[in-house]
Amino acid sequence: MVTIQSVTPGSMAAHAGIRGGDRLLSANGHDVRDVLDYRFYLTDRSVRLELEREGERYAVTLNKGEYDDIGLEFATPLMDKKRSCANACVFCFVDQMPPGMRQTLYFKDDDDRLSFLHGNYVTLTNLHDADIERLIAMHLSPINVSVHTTNPELRVKMMKNRRAGEVLAYLPRLAEAGIALCTQIVLCRGLNDGAELDRTMRDLCALHPALRSCAVVPAGLTRFREGLYPLEPFTPAECAGVIEQVNRFGDDCLRRLGTRLFYCADELYVRAGLPVPPEEYYEDFSQLENGVGMLASQQSEFDFALEELDARLPDFRPPRTVTVATGVAAYAHICGLAHRLEARVPGLTVRVRRIVNRFFGESVTVAGLLTGKDVSEQLAGEELGDELLFPAAMLRAEGDVFLDDMTPARLSELLGVPVRAAGNDGESLLRALLGV
Repeated sequence: MVTIQSVTPGSMAAHAGIRGGDRLLSANGHDVRDVLDYRFYLTDRSVRLELEREGERYAVTLNKGEYDDIGLEFATPLMDKKRSCANACVFCFVDQMPPGMRQTLYFKDDDDRLSFLHGNYVTLTNLHDADIERLIAMHLSPINVSVHTTNPELRVKMMKNRRAGEVLAYLPRLAEAGIALCTQIVLCRGLNDGAELDRTMRDLCALHPALRSCAVVPAGLTRFREGLYPLEPFTPAECAGVIEQVNRFGDDCLRRLGTRLFYCADELYVRAGLPVPPEEYYEDFSQLENGVGMLASQQSEFDFALEELDARLPDFRPPRTVTVATGVAAYAHICGLAHRLEARVPGLTVRVRRIVNRFFGESVTVAGLLTGKDVSEQLAGEELGDELLFPAAMLRAEGDVFLDDMTPARLSELLGVPVRAAGNDGESLLRALLGV
């Protein structure tokens, strides 16, 4: 049962007499509890809706196309509250946030609906048999799962949830039902690395072809870890060892199964001081959102855009000097792209500035976790040229504020130069550098 917030004027629902404030009880005899029920059961071409208004029940029947929107609006996209995380993972980044930030940054979601709708990763500890049966019945695929380890006892220890081990049994059930699984392993030094990592990769590989890919990502450690589990970062040599271990297993998968399945995050390559693999290594780039293959993908897109550059140059107005602020991890990569573009475009000067993460700690090197304050303080007094560019990943999804709630307009005011968020893909970056 969900409450309808409003009805779109002129829609099928409006013509049927449904009003905002009415409660939607069922669709073709199926209870409607959230957006998954609503979307799934409303694909029928003839839908009988049971509703309630001021305690009185009534019904309407709508004849519609399979994916037609009938015009009902709800208070939240999920038609329900987000499900919060019931774990206390030893590596949880939210637990490493300082006080005083906006409240949404402290919310830990672990919602299977967001996994299907938006690609969020879930741990399965919020789910029970009935939830798994619903996922299978609706064939909601793919599902993104934070596995971390397939050792039940170790998973309980790492996630501090007594159900963390037993819910691993849901993975083969989903796989047998044909639900595609995209997985991740947040790697913690001395816990789920080494032999435990080999075990996890073997167990997950057994789920192929349902297993589509697995990202191996180092735990992010900030300077705010007082009172938390004592984790240490991987050394450069250890990062190189993890890469060799994962690639050895992935090479074997490629020979036997035709797909690599297991990939290390770009961050491990950067920490190890090793070049990232070429574009073809990453197959379909299924783990881009996990920071896997982002540098290779951006390089490939930038190269393609560079080949088509002559078509863009009529819009370029030299001379132009632009500064790019980026994180430590991507600094050398962005420098390489900038130098190649400068060589092709007379009158263009690109200055790349490496911003150290003093807010979260220098061990956090990705650009997406930089704050406006770190950028403004480290670039204060510099000659920045015509424009300052920064990765769009530094802003929240709405594109309006940095992690510390500074706005791009305020950053521009502090530095005395126009600022712009550059898209993460290579073509968007090239266009931003040219100012076209």
